[in-house]
Amino acid sequence: MPSAFGHAAPALALYPLFRSRTPPRLWLLGVACAMAPDLDVLAFRFGIPYDDPLGHRGLFHSVPFAAFFATLLALAIFTRPRPGASRLATWAYLFLATTSHGVLDTFTDGGLGVALWCPFDCSRHFAPFRPIAVSPIGVGAFFSARGFDALASELVWVWLPCVALAWLCVQLRRGLLPVTRV
Repeated sequence: MPSAFGHAAPALALYPLFRSRTPPRLWLLGVACAMAPDLDVLAFRFGIPYDDPLGHRGLFHSVPFAAFFATLLALAIFTRPRPGASRLATWAYLFLATTSHGVLDTFTDGGLGVALWCPFDCSRHFAPFRPIAVSPIGVGAFFSARGFDALASELVWVWLPCVALAWLCVQLRRGLLPVTRV
């Protein structure tokens, strides 16, 4: 898996596309959503095997879970209508931020794959191109040569593309949503 830093990158990159139609601090929640699927490592403490649908990179890394999670959060954030803000835009941003986690994990060079469509199909998938080095789990292991290698591969394969994505999102907003001056 990419590190927590790497998982934050897509949420940060996508936010410029949504910022005029969502609450201003939503990017923090988007970053949390992008990192949240890795809480499934707690399954190991309960004896749930890695390859179980509830194991690491199982249900909580799936697209259906991202849709469900984004729906719950969007409903919790928008308990009443707010002028100038959109529940749909909030949902879309949180969905994409959460989905990015499982998608990024398919590009890593380790593990058993990601159950992208769980619970409907619990088979594990990898991307055909897997350039991202798996980040070690644990703080001590993260600050090691292997952790440094993982961060170096994230810089090239996650952060640089996300900077390009953020630039593209800003350009799209400028072209599709003209700024009105007050």
